Amino acid sequence: MLSRRGKMKRIKVLRNGPYLVEGSVPLYEEVIVTDEEGHTREFVERRQFPLKERYVLCRCGESGNKPYCDGTHIRTGFDGTETASLEPYIERARVFRAGDLELTDVPELCDHSRFCLRAGGIRELLRKGDRESIQIAIEEAMICPSGRLVLWDRKTGKPYERDYEKSIVVIHDKQKRCEGPLWVRGGIPIESADGREYEVRNRVTLCRCGLSENKPFCDGSHWMTAEEKLEFKRKWGIE
Repeated sequence: MLSRRGKMKRIKVLRNGPYLVEGSVPLYEEVIVTDEEGHTREFVERRQFPLKERYVLCRCGESGNKPYCDGTHIRTGFDGTETASLEPYIERARVFRAGDLELTDVPELCDHSRFCLRAGGIRELLRKGDRESIQIAIEEAMICPSGRLVLWDRKTGKPYERDYEKSIVVIHDKQKRCEGPLWVRGGIPIESADGREYEVRNRVTLCRCGLSENKPFCDGSHWMTAEEKLEFKRKWGIE
């Protein structure tokens, strides 16, 4: 998709630096909201930033002008080495089948926004299999911002996906009282610092705290303690 000036919407990871965004990509700030039981449910838009043809977003977490980069990464010697796999999502995914549905899961992509935990969790909902449980499972899968979880209709072979505009969302996690990742929506190409392209997907989350071990993607480091991260990796067998 081209912008009015003919520049394709794209994100370039700059070596040990910020994300360069081109093509007049809309930038929003949204807050994760919870229900009465404390489960994350939805996003609420807080504001839209002025539309720019080209801008750079902080990746080190230290900018004084967030979400934009102010050059702090140079002064601090930020190491933004990318460690994420370039292998397609589906080739890495673990599969959980339940009736006419199939859940694919790549745990290392998890941004820990916790949408999949409501009502007993997405797997338990699929195991129950009643109409209400299935509907909640579909809702949870579609709102997973990182794209870790994708729910498929086995009859049609199609995934349940929301129709997003090509845009970026700066997430604020009110429940955890911290800033979350950059939610990239609508299939925007992301190019690595060495010129290779990551798989284009409808939803992914990029690290903006500088602490992820799966750069450029978020791994929940913006709020998880070292112990919590280690326990998560043990649970899902992440090396």
